[in-house]
Amino acid sequence: MFTDEALDSVSVQSQWRISQQSAQESRGCQTRAVHRAEAQVQAGSSSTCSTQTETQPQKELPLQAGLELPGLEHFLQRVEDTVVRELVRNSKSHAFDEFQVNWEDHSQQVSCLHFLQHPCAQERGLHVTSVSWNCTGSVIACAYGRIDDGDWSTERSCVCTWNLERRSLNPKQADLVIDVPTAVTALCYHPEQPALIAGALYSGEVLVWDTSRTLDPVLVQTGMSVDSHREPVYQVAWVPLQKKGEFGVLSAGSAGRVLLWMVDWEQARFVLSAAYALVPQQLPHSSDSSFKARGSSTVGITSLALSPWDPDTFLVGSEGGLLLRCSFSSQKPAAVPSEGQSVTLKAPAVFLFKHRSGPVHSIHCSPFHRNLFVSAGTDGLANLHSLLQAPPLLSLRVSHSYVFQVQWSPTRPLVFAAATGQGEVQIFDLGRRSLRPAAIIEHGGADQAASCLAFNHRNPHLLAVGRTDGSMGIWQLSHDLTEQGPRESIQLEQIANQVAE
Repeated sequence: MFTDEALDSVSVQSQWRISQQSAQESRGCQTRAVHRAEAQVQAGSSSTCSTQTETQPQKELPLQAGLELPGLEHFLQRVEDTVVRELVRNSKSHAFDEFQVNWEDHSQQVSCLHFLQHPCAQERGLHVTSVSWNCTGSVIACAYGRIDDGDWSTERSCVCTWNLERRSLNPKQADLVIDVPTAVTALCYHPEQPALIAGALYSGEVLVWDTSRTLDPVLVQTGMSVDSHREPVYQVAWVPLQKKGEFGVLSAGSAGRVLLWMVDWEQARFVLSAAYALVPQQLPHSSDSSFKARGSSTVGITSLALSPWDPDTFLVGSEGGLLLRCSFSSQKPAAVPSEGQSVTLKAPAVFLFKHRSGPVHSIHCSPFHRNLFVSAGTDGLANLHSLLQAPPLLSLRVSHSYVFQVQWSPTRPLVFAAATGQGEVQIFDLGRRSLRPAAIIEHGGADQAASCLAFNHRNPHLLAVGRTDGSMGIWQLSHDLTEQGPRESIQLEQIANQVAE
């Protein structure tokens, strides 16, 4: 029969599995033990010391009994009544009511601070035709052209600016040079924006430059159109408009036209707002028989001034010696043929002053009296006028040559300066007994005329003077020429109330 039998198990180990398993080894490493140490430091101990002076007992010196100075009592008794009487008299006096003590050293000198030049303009023989300070009083602009005979229309010129507060100021290198295709005849900085300059050209164009745009400074220009000037423009000024903070540009030229331009800043263009024309037949009548209307159709304008007191009033001077008071609000049509202008030309003249014997180069209204202004021209005289009467109140012989510009001081009611063709700048003080100049600025020879000048309204001690040799001087005035006296306004009122002879 069959029976179960238990047999021993047999195992066979796989050599293939063993060969497929990778050999493994265990290893380890350890850095050396880190040694640590602690150290402490501490500042040394401080000590406080104090000292005090010892109080000294005050000793009183006993007055000697019966101390008498010889003659003192007798002297005091003798002058007592006189001293009391003078003190009472002085207490009632008004001699020093408006007197203000000024302990500063008053210098009589007029010194030259800077002598500015543009070598390229001087090499070409260009003249300085106009100077203007910006509203901050730190930058001076200088226009170049010619004031003598020559073909101005084809000669290029330029406008240069210098910042006098710059540390690296180079008198022979302007901070900015603006090239202009023709001669520049007038400049005027914007009253509130220090980078804007209005300029007039001999070609009849009116421009506004933005000095912050060094690559293309021309902001707006009139170009050549039916509305623009077609003759040289000799005066340009910023005019406040009805809306606060806005200004227009007023230009006047040799064709007898005064144009008021609005500036369209968005489209960068001029828009003619109003136009005026001076026609001999429409001028006011005057008792001065030396002037008669001639055949010319217009009155060539050589100078213009705005009244700081009356926004409706402006003054013009002509190349024929006429001096006129005009009104912006005039509605009388000018007797000139229409040439397609966008606005109707008005006749603005309302009053004719006494005729001068030559062209009127400059007019300036007093900033301290609403009725006073000063004018000058080729006759060498500086005339003080009142708006209320035709003859001048006072005539001063400034030069035997031309007087190119006159301007009132911005701080002294009785002081004005005049630039002459003999190279001098004469500063007059009407408060003095003598009518001789209070100061004379001389620089260069007599053949280098002083062609223009400008007071600095922010820094009244500075006066800029341009010359025909292409240079410009910045002069520092003394305190006597810039500080107002206690009775100057009263003296100016007395002069204005005089009746011309």
